[in-house]
Amino acid sequence: MNNLRSRGIDDLHLISVPLAPEVRLFLAEDAILLWARLEADAGRRLPPPFWASAWLGGQALARYVLDNPSVVAGRRVLDLASGSGLVAIAAAMAGAREVDANDVDPYAIAAIEMNAQVNEVAIHPRWADLLDGDGAGAEVVLAGDILYSPGLAERALPFLARAAARGALVLVGDPDRGHLPHDWLETVASYPVPIVGTPEDAQIERTSVLTPRRSPA
Repeated sequence: MNNLRSRGIDDLHLISVPLAPEVRLFLAEDAILLWARLEADAGRRLPPPFWASAWLGGQALARYVLDNPSVVAGRRVLDLASGSGLVAIAAAMAGAREVDANDVDPYAIAAIEMNAQVNEVAIHPRWADLLDGDGAGAEVVLAGDILYSPGLAERALPFLARAAARGALVLVGDPDRGHLPHDWLETVASYPVPIVGTPEDAQIERTSVLTPRRSPA
């Protein structure tokens, strides 16, 4: 974490998020270059710095929460795979009673702390792998762009289904990278993709927010 706060911060720029300009984040202009520098400083392999980009699914979910504050106001919220903390920050801005920002990357936890501070909101960073559970205690479970790979989708979707089955409101932000279960998730909002985005998202035109309509078979 100290590496991020010292050397790593030099590669980050404080910007307003395109789809949710109410939120400002420390983001990398070149996440690959940042990754290489952090690995050089650490002297070991590190996970990709997903926390250094504003992913489209997270942007859509943040926009939806800011436009519909009643979905989180006064409630305990879990932001799963929080990354930069974008969605968690939006939930706090929208009046959530308590926000846990979860991630398995300690660098993400440091980024969440910095971004929460600059946006002047209270968030509880939570460093843990929660995917074998159901988000117990959270009344609202938010998942922005968590379905970006088959392996992660295979673990995340059952988690989201269990959270919904116990009564939590589940909202998923995703630009449909090919792992969405359209048989049990329905779209509640859709947004045009902003011009500014990651190279991986260059061909994506819309990003959406979805919620379970029924339990998966």
